[in-house]
Amino acid sequence: MIAPTLENDRVKLSLIDLSNYKYLKSIAQEKDLIYYSPSDISSPEKLRAYVEFAVNGYCDKSIIPFIIYDKARNAYAGSTRFGLISWKDKLLHIGWTWIGHEFQGTGLNANMKFLMLQYAFETLEFEKVEFRIDERNTKSRRAVKKLGAQLEGVLRSNKLMKDGFRRNTCCYGILKKEWPQIKATIFKNF
Repeated sequence: MIAPTLENDRVKLSLIDLSNYKYLKSIAQEKDLIYYSPSDISSPEKLRAYVEFAVNGYCDKSIIPFIIYDKARNAYAGSTRFGLISWKDKLLHIGWTWIGHEFQGTGLNANMKFLMLQYAFETLEFEKVEFRIDERNTKSRRAVKKLGAQLEGVLRSNKLMKDGFRRNTCCYGILKKEWPQIKATIFKNF
């Protein structure tokens, strides 16, 4: 599998690996950055393990992990990925997204998601993209709704969090047949 680089005037998503993840060490230390995630990137060692897991997933074709570069600020901003990729079913998840607090609310996330959805539907020709979000994370839930994703259901008590809490996970999806309308309306300026 060839690693894609997804890019527009605002953002560049390139493969994250053990040579470039170091640019994210200070961002990963930000307070409550991934509070609603079961992942842990709170120390340099945990961040490296997080990236190693993603790289291993890339090798077995179940993950395509990206490092995010904000072109407007000329700075690395965080990480995101395609995960739980089912090549047979033509289904993948977009998630594991974290960007530094200073990059939030700047339009960076919408640019990233546009590029990722476009790649999933137009290049990979997948049939569905899913997003899974902690039920308590209203900010992320609002963001995926703004992208045109529909709530498909809630998985009750399905994910163990770092603090021992069992979260409910909201499942959102976009179908390939919905993408042209979403692209023409929500992403009309991209």
